[in-house]
Amino acid sequence: MRNFDLAPLYRATVGFDQIADMMDRVLSSEISQPTYPPYNIEKTADDTYRISIAVAGFSDADLSVEVKEGSLIVSARKSDEDDSKTYLHRGIATRAFERKFQLADHVRVNGAAHADGMLHIDLVREVPEALKPRRIEIASRAAIEQEKDVVDAKAVN
Repeated sequence: MRNFDLAPLYRATVGFDQIADMMDRVLSSEISQPTYPPYNIEKTADDTYRISIAVAGFSDADLSVEVKEGSLIVSARKSDEDDSKTYLHRGIATRAFERKFQLADHVRVNGAAHADGMLHIDLVREVPEALKPRRIEIASRAAIEQEKDVVDAKAVN
């Protein structure tokens, strides 16, 4: 695997530390990403998303969903392991897991629901008014001159 030095990026940019740190983490991690439990990420509307995680065998009490430092952390611990059962085949994995999702700026968790072996986490992106694009009116030359005349008349009076 190639190693990339991101030091020049830190020196040449201002305010992009988070992006550089994220790229550094991705490029430096040689550990394979976990595949358990399987999940889907879907876009349900322009600014809403849903993460669906297959959590068969877990109850609501076994699951934990929290947001911490811009990351959504979903974890599960099976609370009641019954050792008295003898399995001939055990294909349903109920092992503990922790899955992290990096949230983009202005994305917040709207709620979570657990039904039919699926954990659904709803997300919404709320861009502040100050960051939304806005249209700037272009004044004509006549309007600028008329405004200047009004200002001059007020200065004379």
